[in-house]
Amino acid sequence: MLKVLIPTIMLLLTTWYSPMKWLWTTTTTHSLLIALLSLLWFKWSADVGWDFSNNYLGTDPLSAPLLILTCWLLPLMVLASQNHISAEPIVRQRTYITLLISLQAFLILAFSATEMIMFYVMFEATLIPTLIIITRWGNQTERLNAGTYFLFYTLMGSMPLLVALLLLQNNLGSVSMIILQYPQPLALSSGADKFWWVACLLAFLVKMPLYGVHLWLPKAHVEAPIAGSMILAAILLKLGGYGMMRIIVMLDPLTKNMAYPFLILAVWGVIMTSSICLRQTDLKSLIAYSSVSHMGLVASAILIQTPWSFAGAITLMIAHGLISSALFCLANTNYERIHSRTLLLARGIQIVLPLMAAWWLITNLANLALPPTPNLMGELLIITSLFNWSNWTILLTGVGVLITASYSLYMFLMTQRGCSSEHLLSLNPSYTREHLLLSLHLIPMLLLISKPELIWGWTL
Repeated sequence: MLKVLIPTIMLLLTTWYSPMKWLWTTTTTHSLLIALLSLLWFKWSADVGWDFSNNYLGTDPLSAPLLILTCWLLPLMVLASQNHISAEPIVRQRTYITLLISLQAFLILAFSATEMIMFYVMFEATLIPTLIIITRWGNQTERLNAGTYFLFYTLMGSMPLLVALLLLQNNLGSVSMIILQYPQPLALSSGADKFWWVACLLAFLVKMPLYGVHLWLPKAHVEAPIAGSMILAAILLKLGGYGMMRIIVMLDPLTKNMAYPFLILAVWGVIMTSSICLRQTDLKSLIAYSSVSHMGLVASAILIQTPWSFAGAITLMIAHGLISSALFCLANTNYERIHSRTLLLARGIQIVLPLMAAWWLITNLANLALPPTPNLMGELLIITSLFNWSNWTILLTGVGVLITASYSLYMFLMTQRGCSSEHLLSLNPSYTREHLLLSLHLIPMLLLISKPELIWGWTL
């Protein structure tokens, strides 16, 4: 653990003491080395499960893929931000990179925490850098409103969780994840226990987000700069899924009956948010709503608690992390050229930037879960386990899959195909930096399908 945490903290010194002309090169290289080093976390033992750094930090097959995804994303965020941040004063550039590094440090501590209280503190700590990135570097004046939504939704959802964890500490004497994973003789039957059950899950359902408490996400995504959108879609939404998986194993007697309204909201949300995508004119808003749709599947999978559904949830979380981040990078390449997120203004861009259109096609096909992508494997596992739980869910998930395919193709056709307008004829060409960025998103996704047990190992 420390072999990644210490270089991450040292990256702060690299950021502040590098000469101005080498700032982006050194931080990208240093963070890429950390990302390569983090691949060692895949070497966990199936017999032991946990691999400890000390009493408070450890990794297991559930946290390892999310930790590696966190480390992998930092160099990509630095690469994606380079063009629009490098025009700012040097102190602001260094501050921006510092916020990204601190966000990575908090996320590493959150995913590797073995105590629930420490996880909660780090879960909340990620709010601070994200909020500063959205409110300071956002594009429009609405960014302050988006920051307020983001902060208050997350805080209001997570305050009951703190009370629930303190109650658990009082009753069991420990909130260590190593102890909680074994069945606890908790007699959960009273009305107060039902409130406690909701308090335990509410913070994670808001963070995922569940349909109904998702309004903060499109606002935050639309107003955030590219690095903010990438980290939100790829990692911060996964904190909710990870926390649910950790805590739901000890809520067992109540989950059977209490989960129904949340399951209905999650599965119904897949159809509703996918339908909203078909009516979007704003490219980033469309991608944000598609994230809500995918995370609805993940939430429903975690709530039914079968090995297949857990495997599907982990697979879809990792696959969605890479693909949604790639989609935001593509949206950013359009925004940097035409200075608008409106879909209609980008029509016919394929004629001007044909290679970028190829990236758009591959990423959209991955988003609609075309074989052989991990998205398909995750969705198949979830839909199968939901069908096994209740036959009626096949109607909702089937319609959801159809609409997902529709809006993915709609997004591709609206941004790439058609007659190009005159304002597109003088666009900058696509840069090597952008092609490298998209390659680093899509190559790991295609490699994962050849060895999927790396990510679903927790359920084996």
